[in-house]
Amino acid sequence: MPDTPLSLTPQDALVAIMMAVSVSDLNIRTSELVTIQRIVNHLPVFADYDADRLSTVSQTVFDLMEEEDGLDALFGLVKDPLPEKLYETAYAMACDVAAADGKLGEEELEMLAEIRYQLNIDRLHGAAIERGARARHMTL
Repeated sequence: MPDTPLSLTPQDALVAIMMAVSVSDLNIRTSELVTIQRIVNHLPVFADYDADRLSTVSQTVFDLMEEEDGLDALFGLVKDPLPEKLYETAYAMACDVAAADGKLGEEELEMLAEIRYQLNIDRLHGAAIERGARARHMTL
């Protein structure tokens, strides 16, 4: 994996987690990409982020997800630069991406469960974050 960045910024790690959710069902939807772009453009944690890094981080996630142990490698790559205080933020962003298209498939649910596990998000907090994402993405 020669294209893998040697180190990710905390913002890169957040982007990688969002992209992993989008890619988890092998169908990257426009609504998911728009949600990621909106999050990067508007949330304070990305205020000084170089949005040109989105494609590099995305390609890294794509490459990792094609490998046999890619998910383990992904979490190995993102957990170090991601401060623990941003774990719930990362999960909230992941939930927003998963909810963006109005459909949660089994693969996305499994990815969210893995993110919860890897980032040590307890069930009660996880449920509250999920409920918030659901509320934000409701349609008439």
